[in-house]
Amino acid sequence: MSPRAAWRLESLGFTQVYDYVGGKADWFAAGLPREGKLTSIPRTGDVARRDDVTCRPTDRISDVIDRTHAAGKETCIVTTDGGVILGRVRTDRLDGDAQVQVEEAMELGPTTTRADTTLEAILERLNARNVDSILVATSDGRLVGTLYRSDAEARLQEDRVEEAEQLIDEESCCCCKD
Repeated sequence: MSPRAAWRLESLGFTQVYDYVGGKADWFAAGLPREGKLTSIPRTGDVARRDDVTCRPTDRISDVIDRTHAAGKETCIVTTDGGVILGRVRTDRLDGDAQVQVEEAMELGPTTTRADTTLEAILERLNARNVDSILVATSDGRLVGTLYRSDAEARLQEDRVEEAEQLIDEESCCCCKD
């Protein structure tokens, strides 16, 4: 809602008015409810896994490797204290002094997508680049999670099966026939 619309509602006596500056992308990223005709279209924020290991630029590589492997992961997402994505550390590609700080070993600026991107759109992108995953972020760069191509494909397949079952049910219903 625009600030002007929020002000107008308040002037009409509404007391619980919020100007949600973040917009739809951030609303979707937060997992908040959606309304309208397009709510059934799955988006990256719906499917992104939220179990990423995160670290800070000043963490020691040895600590990051231990935490990342303990979680069964190979990558640590480097973020600020506020969750903004700065880079990533792939522990399987590390060599050298394990006492150095993450900022010396991290890959800067990994590719991200917004939480409101449709699964079909992001799958085209992942397939074209032969990439298995992508980080999902809010519009201000905060980590939402990681979207894996296999998860996106599985979700779209589930949706297609549900649509087909619904069509079959509608066609076989005697009360729906002319």
